[in-house]
Amino acid sequence: MKLLLLGSGGREHALAWKIAQSQKIEKLFIAPGNAGTATVGENVPLKADDFEGIRTFVLANAIDMVVVGPEDPLVKGIYDYFRQDSALAAIPVIGPSKAGAVLEGSKDFAKGFMQRHGIPTAAYRSFNGTNIEEGLRFLETLQPPYVLKADGLCAGKGVLIVPTLDEAKREFRGMLDGMFGQASATVVVEEFLSGIECSVFVLTDGEHYKILPEAKDYKRIGEGDTGLNTGGMGSVSPVPFADAAWMQKVEERIVRPTIAGLKAEGITYKGFIFLGLIKVDRDYAYAKSGDPVVIEYNVRMGDPETESVMLRIQSDLVDLLEGVAQGNLHERTLVADPRNVVCVMMVSGGYPEKYDKGYEITGIDTVNNGQTADGQPLPPGCSRDESVVFHAGTAMNDGKVVTAGGRVIAVSSYGDSKDAALAKSFTEAAKIQFEKKYFRRDIGADL
Repeated sequence: MKLLLLGSGGREHALAWKIAQSQKIEKLFIAPGNAGTATVGENVPLKADDFEGIRTFVLANAIDMVVVGPEDPLVKGIYDYFRQDSALAAIPVIGPSKAGAVLEGSKDFAKGFMQRHGIPTAAYRSFNGTNIEEGLRFLETLQPPYVLKADGLCAGKGVLIVPTLDEAKREFRGMLDGMFGQASATVVVEEFLSGIECSVFVLTDGEHYKILPEAKDYKRIGEGDTGLNTGGMGSVSPVPFADAAWMQKVEERIVRPTIAGLKAEGITYKGFIFLGLIKVDRDYAYAKSGDPVVIEYNVRMGDPETESVMLRIQSDLVDLLEGVAQGNLHERTLVADPRNVVCVMMVSGGYPEKYDKGYEITGIDTVNNGQTADGQPLPPGCSRDESVVFHAGTAMNDGKVVTAGGRVIAVSSYGDSKDAALAKSFTEAAKIQFEKKYFRRDIGADL
């Protein structure tokens, strides 16, 4: 099979790494890819939302399947674009229809969907420029802190959690005034949920589903979960509190009603569903302490969770994707690696605010050489060949790998325990060097 993967980040490198292992793959292309994806497939100079360019490439290269990594092409309707073109219609696209992608593209729609299908989620109301005063009064009925969400896509930056009512009212007005452009023309105001978060990933053919290994990511730039939110500083899988009993609640109360709800509403959905969940630590009207509650849906794999989850899938991912395309996913096998995996993300100095690009990256070839950065033996419990380097924001310049983004390199490692996997990732991350490199050393410590 010839497969085209769309995207350019760490998520796409992890997907490409796993896809390339399949015996079913004859040729893997990544558009546009990065310096890392070029080591497992062939990069193509096309943007992930250049539908016409993708069409030309797919037809010229006899592509058999398209896998969509990021949300933007999905929200813009790449699935429908293929289905409506007679030359493309027979080529499977792994990702939801435009109607399905609204689960991520509109938080107001997602909240309404959950209410319609009895899926536990925080109490909320949505407001726009026509009912500002009503929104201000609703804020007064809530307890601090206050959660404000831009309805549309904001590259992960459209959620504010503010401590005081006065600040909440000020930010509410600012969002409706265009703080996030058209994306915050509607603002969702939510009840704050207290607890610990977890990401659960589902692969579905629209009728059947497989629940992939869960993960927990770390969004804050600073250790101890302090500082500004980022695209993600690392991830851990498995998640200790996501035991069989808790995951049974997730499946019965969230996964099944989500798949059934999409079908009931006539929404075509063939791809990944990301469930951003929280294990609440007190009782709510819709959940008891310890229960899973949905914070958000995403319509693709998470990043940097994918950099942990892909290492834990022992099955042939392409075989599973074929099951999605053919509608027989239930006949395919999903086997999870029992080991722990920890991903540590190395970022550019200054990220998530202003940072420089173009610094040379060295030391990648020293990963898994059986030593620490200063030539000492590996820490106890760490095996030699148990780390994988995933490129997130990198590029090639005159034959050298250079930084090209805020999140630069992810190191994901196996371990028989979480602590062993942590130690291995930190040991290998220390070998990779670039100007102003930074990474958190406490990934998974809260577990």
